[in-house]
Formats: sequence, C-alpha cells, structure tokens
Amino acid sequence: MGRVSEKVAIVTGGASGIGRATAESLAREGADVVVTDIDTGEGEKVVAGINRQGGNAIFEQQDVVDEARWIEIIALTQEQFGRLDVLVNNAGIAPGGPIVDTTLEDWKHLMEVNVDSVFLGTKHAIPAMAASGGGSIINLSSVAGIKGAAGLTAYNATKGAVRLFTKGVARECAQTGIRVNSVHPGIIDTAIWGKMSASMADVEGGSVLDAATADGANAPDVEAIAIGLQVPMGHAGKAEEIADGILFLASDESSHMTGSELVIDGGFTC
Repeated sequence: MGRVSEKVAIVTGGASGIGRATAESLAREGADVVVTDIDTGEGEKVVAGINRQGGNAIFEQQDVVDEARWIEIIALTQEQFGRLDVLVNNAGIAPGGPIVDTTLEDWKHLMEVNVDSVFLGTKHAIPAMAASGGGSIINLSSVAGIKGAAGLTAYNATKGAVRLFTKGVARECAQTGIRVNSVHPGIIDTAIWGKMSASMADVEGGSVLDAATADGANAPDVEAIAIGLQVPMGHAGKAEEIADGILFLASDESSHMTGSELVIDGGFTC
C-alpha cells in the first residue's frame, strides 16, 4: 500500500473500463484522484465507491477536446490538492469499419478525441507538474498503435500518433523531472468492444466481432475475440491488469523510464 501516496492524479475517461480501474488503483495506493469523464452519472458512482473504500477522489465532468475545460480542470486540481503529479490520458473512442466507408468527418472526430485530447492534456499538465518538481504523464495508446488492423485503420492512425507524440514529449521533458510514457493494451475485456462496429475486420481477415457476437446484437464475446485473434496466452486481459501497469508508471518505481512503451497484451504483438 502507499505506492503513490501524497501524489495527485487526474484520470480522464474514468467512469468505466480501464479509466475506472486506474482511478480505483491509484486511490487505493494513496493518491488523491480527480476522475473526469463526459458521463457524469457513472463518474460520480466511481468516485463514491472510491471514497467509501477510504480513498480520496472527486469527479469533474469533462469533454477532453475542450481546451478551456482542460485549463479549468488542472487549475481546480491545483487549488483543491495543491499540486499535480500524475496525468493519465485515458479517454478515447474506437470506432471500426473499412477505410473506404470512413468519412472525413469520422476521421476528424476520431483524431480530435484520441489525439487532440492527449496533446491538450499534456500541454497544460506540464507547467503544473513543473511547479510541483516533476511528474508522470501516461498516455493510453494501444497495440493498434504498434500493429496494423484491417477495419481499424483510422484508429491505428490515432494510436500510432499517441505513441510517437509520447516519445517526442518525453525527450523535451527528460531533464525537467517529468516522465512521459505510453501504455499499449491488447484485447481487454471492457465495454468498448460493444461500441465498435460489427464490420471491424480481424487482422488476419474475416470479421472478429461478427464471429464473436454472443446474442446476435452488439454484445461481442471478448474471450472469443481473444481466441479468434490468437492471443498467445489464450484469453482476454482485464482492465485491472492495465491499471497495474499504469500504477507502476505513476509510481517512483519507474523513475528511470521515459519515452517507453508498456505493452500489456498477452503476447499479441510478440
């Protein structure tokens, strides 16, 4: 216990999935956590649960593409807790579909949510962290930022952008005490799969989501997806397993890591 005690963290997209698991993990290990999301109802439930367990968290509604709101969130964090040590840029979307069916509006929206938000959060967190003597910025990329996937080409582009953006900022901040790393989840059992288009194709060809849909609607069996994609460990990961990696990067245990890629994928990209 206490791996991030006395640290203050912001977690975007904290109302569900990896964001929720991350907020809970950081709070359990001693951090004060600002949970943000566009989903106020679920976000407040996450914070209430953390506080019932003895943690310390607050919720703030946030659209991560709104620069003015980023400035407000970081100022509020400093006012409430006196500092900012950790930023987890987790919020994102993952629509799928053939590139020829992707409109320019679709492309721009995906770039805005998955890339612009990471840029904005990072840009405005750096001065706040510098004022605290350093910090850790953790950007959620994906195995899709490392390996191409038919039916996810636009998503590939966003997550590849996050990967290299992270490395560039890591070099800029290398002597400031601010570390910047990316996390690359593989096939993880979260609700995001149910939001993907059933036309998303497997990297080997064929429709993984179509094959793995359990109820004929839009509720894919993520374990079946992991098996269909031949994840070497033979099963999907859990949000808590990604949160464990994020906790490591947030803690001083990773003090000599910056510009690194933490891949947590059951061997999928090996």
